[in-house]
Amino acid sequence: MAPRENDEQATTTEPSTVQFSVVMQPQNKQATTKTEDEAATKEEASETPSNKPSCLSCIIQFYWDNEFLILVVLAILIARAYPPLGADYLQPQITATWIAVVFIFIMAGLGLKTEEFTKALKQVYFNAFVQVFNFGVVSSIVFGFSRLMVEVGALDQALADGMVICGCLPLTVNMCLVLTKSAGGDEAAAIFNSAFGNMLGVFLSPVLILGYLGVTGDVDLLTTFYKLALRVVLPILIGQLLQKTSKHVVAFVKKYKKYFKKAQTYALVFIVYTVFCRTFAEEENQSQVGDIFLMILFQGIMLIISMVLAWLSLRLLFRSYPKLRVMGLFGCTHKTVAMGVPLINAIYENDPNVGLYTLPLLIWHPMQLVIGSALTPRLAAFVDREKERLGIVDEDDDGKQKSSTSSGECLEEGQGGISGEDVSASVKTLNRLQQ
Repeated sequence: MAPRENDEQATTTEPSTVQFSVVMQPQNKQATTKTEDEAATKEEASETPSNKPSCLSCIIQFYWDNEFLILVVLAILIARAYPPLGADYLQPQITATWIAVVFIFIMAGLGLKTEEFTKALKQVYFNAFVQVFNFGVVSSIVFGFSRLMVEVGALDQALADGMVICGCLPLTVNMCLVLTKSAGGDEAAAIFNSAFGNMLGVFLSPVLILGYLGVTGDVDLLTTFYKLALRVVLPILIGQLLQKTSKHVVAFVKKYKKYFKKAQTYALVFIVYTVFCRTFAEEENQSQVGDIFLMILFQGIMLIISMVLAWLSLRLLFRSYPKLRVMGLFGCTHKTVAMGVPLINAIYENDPNVGLYTLPLLIWHPMQLVIGSALTPRLAAFVDREKERLGIVDEDDDGKQKSSTSSGECLEEGQGGISGEDVSASVKTLNRLQQ
C-alpha cells in the first residue's frame, strides 16, 4: 500500500508542476521575444549606412572640387620627373602652342557675350574704373614691389617677372560672376566687365607685359604680335563668327558644354605641363624651393593690398552703390588663368623661363578664390545693410518690388564670421557653373 500512496502523491503533485511550467512559459516566451527584438534592432542598426560620407567619397569629392589645381600640381611634378617628354617628344611647338591654344580661344570666342557690351553706356564710369584698376593699378603696384624684392635680393628675377606678367592679365569670367552673385553684387556688371576685360586683354596685356619688362633678345616684337594675331585674335573672331551665324554649332556646344569645359581644362593643363617641361629641361634656370615659397607669400601680400586699395577707392567713388562696390572688389583684383597661360606661352614661346613666368599666376588664381569665398558672407551682409540704409529696393523681371534683405538670406549662417563651409560651397558652385 505504501508504494501506491507514493504513486498517488507523485500523481497528485505532477499536475501542479505542469501547471507551473505552463504558467512560466509565456514569461519565458516574452523574454525570448524581447531578446530577439533587441538583436534584430542591433542588426538593423549595423546594416543601416551612416549618414557621414566615407573616406573614399570625401577624397573623390575633394578631387572634383579641386580638379584643376590637382592636375596642375601633378603636371608640374611629372614634368620635373622627366622633362624631355613634354619638352621634345610630344612636339609642344605644335600640340601646345598651336593646337591647344587655338582650341581654347575658339571656345572663348564662342562663350563671350559681346551683346553685353552695350550695357557699358549705362555704367561707363564704373566699368572704366574696374578696367583701369585691374590692368593699370594692380600691374603698377606689383611691378614696383617685385623690382624692390629683386633689388634687395629677396626674389629670383624670373619669378619677379612672372609676378608682373600676372598683374597685367585681365579678370576671370566664371569665378568673378559666381562670387559676385554669392555676395549679392551686381551680376550684370560682372558679366560685362568679364567679357569686355578678356577681349581687351587680348590686345592690352601683351602691350603692358612688354612695356614693363621690355623687349628682350628672346622676344621679337613684330613676330610676337603676329603670333598673337594668329593664335589668339583670329580664333576668338572665328568663335564669335560661329556664335552669330551658326545655330547648329552653338546648339552642339551647348548640348555638350560639360565635355567642352573638361577639354578646355585638360588643354590648359597640357600647356602648363609642356611649359614646365621646357623650364626643367634647362637646369641653370631652375629656382630654389625657398624662392618659390617666398614668392607665394609675396603674391598673397600683393592680392590683399590690391583688394584693400580697391575697396577703399570704391567706397570713395561709388559710396551709394553697394552692389557695384562688391562686384568691383572682385573685378578689380581677379586674374584669369584660362587666358593667361596661353598668352604667356604665346609671348614667351622660346624662353626657357616660361614656366617660372607662369607659376605666379597659378598661385594667384586659387588665392583669389579662397579669399573671395571667405569674404562672401560678410559682403552679402554689407549689401543688405547698405540697401536698407539707403532705402534701395530691387525690381524683378515683372517690375515688382522685392525686399532688399532677400539677397543675403541664404547666407545668414555665415554673417557672423568666416567658415570653411563658405569656401567649400563657393568652390563647388564654381565647378558646377563651369560644367
